[in-house]
Amino acid sequence: MIIEEHHSNTKAHVQLAKVRFILDESDAAMGVEAENLWARRLGEDMFKIDNIPFYVYGISNEDIVSAVRNGLVFDFQNVIRRGGHSTYRVLLTQLAGFEGDAWKTRWPQLEALGCRCEVARKRWIAIDVPKVSNADDVYALLEKGRNDGVWSIDEGHCGHPL
Repeated sequence: MIIEEHHSNTKAHVQLAKVRFILDESDAAMGVEAENLWARRLGEDMFKIDNIPFYVYGISNEDIVSAVRNGLVFDFQNVIRRGGHSTYRVLLTQLAGFEGDAWKTRWPQLEALGCRCEVARKRWIAIDVPKVSNADDVYALLEKGRNDGVWSIDEGHCGHPL
């Protein structure tokens, strides 16, 4: 599926497509065989990821990937160039999830460091850490939340220098 996105105020013309990432057997056993990520089409088979991954490992927002058409989607082939972002996922322990006090008091600190997030199922949150963010500061906040029992952490991809 390709969507054309027009921005009248900037006269930009962007083609968005879905790039499918086949997941490993453990995810498939739980009923999730693939994750489709929005991406900006850069060429015939080249795409810039424009999404925060929830399931796929080794991919982050703004990575440039190659993919081949398979019906309405494009199947991921390989990474062409890294975008410098990192991806973390947290599972909130509070049943209120992102609506709870624990998240509402901690998220602004991560957001102030340039992070963005997407929420799934109220308690599961994917966090994008842009390349301009201080990844050490972000990770320190994530670890503090884990140590305080607010969430568990899953690293999807570390794109920042170690």
